[in-house]
Amino acid sequence: MMDKRLRLAKQLLKLDGVLICAIDENEVNRLGLLLEEIFNTHEIHCVTIVHNPRGIQGKNFSYTHEYAFFCIPRGKKTIGRRRIKEEDIDWRNLRDNGGVSLRTDARNCFYPVIVKDEQIIGFGDVVPSNKHPQKQTMKKGEEFYVYPIDPKGIERKWRYARQSVEDIKTLLRVKKTKNGYEIEIGKDFGTVRTVWQDSRYDSNENGTKLVHALVPSSHFDFPKSVYNTYDCISPILNKKRDAVVLDFFAGSGTTGHAVSILNKEDGGNRRFILCTNNDNGIAREVCYPRIKAVIKGHKEYPEITKVPSNLKYYRTSFVPAEPSDENKEILTRKSVEMLCLRENTFEFVTETDTWKIYKNKNQYTAILFDQLSIPDLREELAKLDKPISVYIFSLEDDNFASEFIDMKGKVKVCSIPEAILRVYRRIYK
Repeated sequence: MMDKRLRLAKQLLKLDGVLICAIDENEVNRLGLLLEEIFNTHEIHCVTIVHNPRGIQGKNFSYTHEYAFFCIPRGKKTIGRRRIKEEDIDWRNLRDNGGVSLRTDARNCFYPVIVKDEQIIGFGDVVPSNKHPQKQTMKKGEEFYVYPIDPKGIERKWRYARQSVEDIKTLLRVKKTKNGYEIEIGKDFGTVRTVWQDSRYDSNENGTKLVHALVPSSHFDFPKSVYNTYDCISPILNKKRDAVVLDFFAGSGTTGHAVSILNKEDGGNRRFILCTNNDNGIAREVCYPRIKAVIKGHKEYPEITKVPSNLKYYRTSFVPAEPSDENKEILTRKSVEMLCLRENTFEFVTETDTWKIYKNKNQYTAILFDQLSIPDLREELAKLDKPISVYIFSLEDDNFASEFIDMKGKVKVCSIPEAILRVYRRIYK
């Protein structure tokens, strides 16, 4: 099962996309070999995640961890920075020390940091070399001017020059001392490591208990901590606010929840597609109601729920292949939903017997079932005020882009996915 799904996943993965596979100790070796075979043009990295500090008792060992494989494009910088909790930030003085730390070593690094109400409000100009502040912290009205002068009165330099310090202002903080203020720098981000250990990854606290709170009637064993999944996708998606995330082993919907949290934090418009075989009713009774609860909000989890979103629930089934009018209608109707999903246009606009039009706030999608109705559709499209993607069902290879050449700036004729066309042609034989 893993082999087939991984091969399909590779076809769906964008050129700059990343495949993430979470796995326990029972299958980690086999999965690793599969990934090396299938994703042989990618870099493959394995991360260890301590997700159950209490341990799962085995005959010889108590297992406290699982693994996550990351398959990333070879030679590309794909994994961004990890976020560091405030209490774990390593703070140090912005004032330089040691060798090459004197004021005379870098004249542009000697200037005041302006503090008011224990907050940095700005930076002064570089102090001329013939001027020497009387103290490390000097008060001017309601403001304090802090200079890189050490406790022995030696004039040193800041670690950042005046022309670049504005860029790292968010990494600075003010520390009050008995003689005034010190300025400290601490990075709230860092390189992603290969061993993760954090109480947030506890699958009981932030997995089982969370799912049960959101869906009280649920019975699902061992859901992952939502923060486990969040920390897997966050370094990849921080700067991709319109990304599409596919989870084809959706389980309780943790991936969708994690994407929603990321959207809530930065106002992103990332989308997720969750697929499951509904074994023991997992899709209908756990995954779907959980995502609904994430959208609606939960009083016990205000920071990671109440995320304004749209949610569509689809059930797949086989389309009969016999060439009948009924089967033609079934295929085209189901295809409309898939094409709307592809274009992210779900709001109905108008329809006739031969075409349908949907929209979102940025664009329209028009789906034509009969190529003979192109003139009528063109007339309707001329009334619309946003870009339009047009899909035309046809037994021919022509996508009829030439029919809309004079509307090129407004209309984009798209190819219907080959998987749909194959069935369409079979039914129409």
